Amino acid sequence: MEFHVSLVGRKDLTGEIYRQLRRAILDGRLPPGGRLPPTRELARRLSVSRTTVTTAYDRLVGEGFVSSRVGAGTFVSDGILDAGDGAKRSGGALRPRPIWDGIWLPDAFDRPAEFDFRPGVPDAQLFPFHTWRRLMARELRASAVGAGLYADPAGHHGLRQAIARHVGVSRGVQATVDDVVVTNGTQQAVDVVARVLLQPGDLVAVEDPGYTPPRRLFESLGARVAGVRVDGDGLVVDAIPPNTRLVYVTPSHQFPLGMAMSLPRRMALLAWAQRHDAAILEDDYDSEFRFGGRPIEPLQSLDSGRVVYVGSFSKTMLATLRLGFVVAPASLRRALHAAKFVADWHTALPAQAALARFIDEGFLARHVRRMRHVYQARHQQIVDALTHGFAAQLEVVPSAVGLHVTATARTASDEEVDAVVRRASAAGVEVQSLSMYRVEEPARPGLLLGYGAIPTARIEEGLRRLRRCFEGQVDADRHDR
Repeated sequence: MEFHVSLVGRKDLTGEIYRQLRRAILDGRLPPGGRLPPTRELARRLSVSRTTVTTAYDRLVGEGFVSSRVGAGTFVSDGILDAGDGAKRSGGALRPRPIWDGIWLPDAFDRPAEFDFRPGVPDAQLFPFHTWRRLMARELRASAVGAGLYADPAGHHGLRQAIARHVGVSRGVQATVDDVVVTNGTQQAVDVVARVLLQPGDLVAVEDPGYTPPRRLFESLGARVAGVRVDGDGLVVDAIPPNTRLVYVTPSHQFPLGMAMSLPRRMALLAWAQRHDAAILEDDYDSEFRFGGRPIEPLQSLDSGRVVYVGSFSKTMLATLRLGFVVAPASLRRALHAAKFVADWHTALPAQAALARFIDEGFLARHVRRMRHVYQARHQQIVDALTHGFAAQLEVVPSAVGLHVTATARTASDEEVDAVVRRASAAGVEVQSLSMYRVEEPARPGLLLGYGAIPTARIEEGLRRLRRCFEGQVDADRHDR
């Protein structure tokens, strides 16, 4: 049996061999009946004398951990793992900070859904994989990889240029290549910004209801988080606590309710940040998919240096790519580069280079245009079905952008809505309850219905099953999962 023993920097060679073999036996890495390497072979591998190894083996034999059979070798004794005191490895004496006990790990996507209405997921079946494979293959050639060295923490220069042009044209964001930092998705973008701006104990204001992962991230860094209510115009600026250091918002498509922040409210938020010397973190997560009305300008385009803009390609391309970015004022540039460096140095370069070509050669714009038409049709189909087929149970929150529709319950309680969600899951229909995004205030009961991951042809049947769940029924022909 091959077994690793490290003697680097050790002086008591016999003692180290004994202790490491003994630990391996107690841990179960060397199981009962397992054969130890012959003393001559192990001595050669470790570049020590055979006597050094033999002495260690003799000590293990004397303590009953192994037995020697003449002509056969040395074997781990039976019953060692049941020997009690120290025989089994404990769970460890180290304990995490209490904050980590309250942060759930996502499991919503661990299982496939027959009718998948979960929000925030693009349609992977319509992604141009052939084009993406070709671009990735090009970047993985030896000529492209070059010396294979570490690179600029801010990201691939060509991708930063492409992002600056892309958000400038598609969203009106004011950015140059130097303003952009490439990250592993929006979540890391929020993380590096928070590390740069926040100290333990600082107060962060978030929308209530709002997207959960950033809130948990702020708390994990030692910040205090306050939920601020949302109305039909977006975040209620007058309700922001006066000593807030950072305000996290989704103004173009409030998550999860779906409304856009009105222009007067945007201007009020910018003025508030100026008066209180605060920063605004703008998450523009799926604004590319607008189906009507005038485009909403991002806060960043109206700002004079207090807005940090973050975005990703998880909704426009694939969630599995984990590619995002930060557009920040010049005053934060060096600190953001340093924060990205200490986090993971830089995002994978082949994917960055491939994405730069994907943008520059027009594939991203073409894909977004195609998907906008697909998602608009699905959005309208779901809104029409909810308006007519669920009129007694749900009221649709008006929205003309993004990958999900929110509908609030007319009379049902949170508990009743949660029961519908459970019945729907049993019927093969996955939806989310609005209550899971509450921060402090009780959220109005309701549902989120995403339309990125469900094929258009399956929406009607999925909603039919969901309607039966509101009636307290589950289809008899459901699939056991």
